Amino acid sequence: MKYAVIDISGHQSIVSEGDILSVDLIDTKEKAKLSTDKVLLIATDDNVQVGNPYVKDSLVEYEVIGHKQGKKLHIFQYKAKSRYRRKTGFRPQLTDIKITSISTNKKSSANKTVKVPPSSNKKLKK
Repeated sequence: MKYAVIDISGHQSIVSEGDILSVDLIDTKEKAKLSTDKVLLIATDDNVQVGNPYVKDSLVEYEVIGHKQGKKLHIFQYKAKSRYRRKTGFRPQLTDIKITSISTNKKSSANKTVKVPPSSNKKLKK
């Protein structure tokens, strides 16, 4: 299983190929194909590449599916003993994206590559 940690719209997300995410509004048309090189980590079954801060020569391509409004968020401010109350709210503008591919150049020596032994693939107990 191949996955990556990317920085998109100011937030970090764990993604793999075929995932659909809702991120803050990206000002492009629907069906647009975009890519990002802000990849913090790429992991495959047998190794992990950690960037400093980004993995060099790596690319995550994604496609804009559509734009939508999120659920309404209510904000309530209150100060005790002074009769001050204020209620506001807003609906965030979101963009749905689909991750199409995760690619990397394994020959880059600037990234820290870690070999993962097969026994450490099990979930850790808390």
